[in-house]
Amino acid sequence: MGPSSSIDPAEAAHFEKLAQHWWDPDGPFWPLHRLNTLRLGYIRDQLAARFGRDPGTVHPLAGLRVLDLGCGGGILSEAVAGLGAEVHGVDVVERNIRIAERHAAGRGLPVRYEWSSAEDLAERGETYDAVLNMEVVEHVADLPFFMACCTRLVRPGGAMVIGTLNRTLASFFGAIVLAEYVLHWLPKGTHHWGKFPKPAELEELLKRGGMRVTDRIGVGINPFGWWFRLTRYMGINYMLVAENPDRP
Repeated sequence: MGPSSSIDPAEAAHFEKLAQHWWDPDGPFWPLHRLNTLRLGYIRDQLAARFGRDPGTVHPLAGLRVLDLGCGGGILSEAVAGLGAEVHGVDVVERNIRIAERHAAGRGLPVRYEWSSAEDLAERGETYDAVLNMEVVEHVADLPFFMACCTRLVRPGGAMVIGTLNRTLASFFGAIVLAEYVLHWLPKGTHHWGKFPKPAELEELLKRGGMRVTDRIGVGINPFGWWFRLTRYMGINYMLVAENPDRP
């Protein structure tokens, strides 16, 4: 993998240290395991609507080429592959990719993993029906450059789903103070509040790349039951869906 200017070395080093814990549902990535069920349903429904599929079928995403950017250990990649999609999981941490490959092989899932980055893929001219950009944008070094590369990866008529944290006082208290320092749900240093993008900021970057936002939804968490839900409130965690309207 060549040099890539959106990669934050400190962020990559942080996740390198945690890589062995990706598939431990009670380890430091337990929130992602809980969140995965919620976001998978949302992704399935949004992509099914976009591509005229029935979300109630066993494999509603069959035949769709899907990129999972910042795939980590493959938690979301495997789940989307289970819906029938042809998944390409990419991460800038090589150790994450090796762990993801071993886990998918153990389950017999044909997920293709690669140690690479959005800019490397864009440079190669890769395009996908859908790009999943989940919990990544708050960790990159150069957000405008990164998003410019991401929008190039969505084929005409395709879609992108982004999940991230909002830069608000509520997110500072909830996602950092409470989650990392009080409840210890996440390792300290997982997030940096100043890097959380506001929805309007992401929408502007998507617009620059020729994409249009078609859906917005907040993600809430019950701090006592440790479960996630969709909500209209986008002040802490949220998801955006954008389309490339230039159909072939």
